[in-house]
Amino acid sequence: MDWHPLRLTTPVKQHVFGGRAIAERLGRTGLPAGPVAETWEVSDVDGDASTVVDGPLAGRTLRQLMAGHPEELLGPRLPPGPRFPLLTKFIDGTGPLPVHLHADDDTARRLEGEPHGKTEAWHILDAVPGATALVGVRPGVDRTTLHRALLAQDFDAVMRRLPVRAGETIHIPGGTLHSFGPGTLVYEIEQTSDIQQHAMRTRMEDGIPVPDEEWHANLESLLDEWRPEHRPHFHPGLTLHAGDDVRRTILCASPYFALERWTAGTRAPLRHAFSTALILTNAGAPVTVTSGPWTGRLDRARTLLLPAALGEVRIEGPADVLLGHVPDLERDVRAPLLDAGYGPDAIAALGEGLTQPSPASPS
Repeated sequence: MDWHPLRLTTPVKQHVFGGRAIAERLGRTGLPAGPVAETWEVSDVDGDASTVVDGPLAGRTLRQLMAGHPEELLGPRLPPGPRFPLLTKFIDGTGPLPVHLHADDDTARRLEGEPHGKTEAWHILDAVPGATALVGVRPGVDRTTLHRALLAQDFDAVMRRLPVRAGETIHIPGGTLHSFGPGTLVYEIEQTSDIQQHAMRTRMEDGIPVPDEEWHANLESLLDEWRPEHRPHFHPGLTLHAGDDVRRTILCASPYFALERWTAGTRAPLRHAFSTALILTNAGAPVTVTSGPWTGRLDRARTLLLPAALGEVRIEGPADVLLGHVPDLERDVRAPLLDAGYGPDAIAALGEGLTQPSPASPS
């Protein structure tokens, strides 16, 4: 097969916390009227799978490509599926998102009957002055204390409220209670899943009240899936020189995903070789992308999925793009950052799985 970058359909969610920021601040066209809370840029979630919109693969879903061409799409290092492993979104928190959590892998298998959970990360694209996020609980909060606060809908009594600034990123392990907004625009990368447990008295889809019996059951499920130990922080990322007038900032990394922001001027194009599927999302002005025999335009707030079989991408500057992928943590993240002089603690703060291995014990 002659592989090419894949333009995909992007399911849209018009939840009540959304507004018009994706259209008005990012310039995204083709969105429906009314509030738009989320656009799912690359999705293999059941019922919301992206479909290729042009080229010889037009009409095929991402799930079908995973079934028929797993190695060409993912590369030989990653397991073949059945789902594409990454889900990416633009999220408009014009209003506050519901306080909720997603199960981690072990809990998802044990309580949800799912093959894995949902760890995620937010990269802040825009935020009003004074914007905050609720992420994790304060030290010493136990199940009883948390339950009492959730019943009172008094989230600040038990949760950590963190300042939110454009350009920063936070990695949120599964099981972490969280919310952000109002006034916050986010690019999110996460494991492919839609499992979640909510603490709210109203539904995020339409604002309709949740019946009491259902709400109490929701709180019990949330408490069963809650992991109190996770208290992540926002991070500006770690920047590497990647060529003439090209900067690579690693925003977050874990065994599940890495997210990077690359910028380039006009002196030389941005070039990047890759061996696993690469999600390319444009955060800046329109750019010209070349990968394999294909050359095309990528507008702001639009995404291409680059199959592993393509192996390399070239982007003409000026460019400001986000690259999401499943990393080899040692080769793709730790080694280049150590070579650039970053310390182990700074690297470990990017996410999970980055702690320096302990030296082997002498025999």
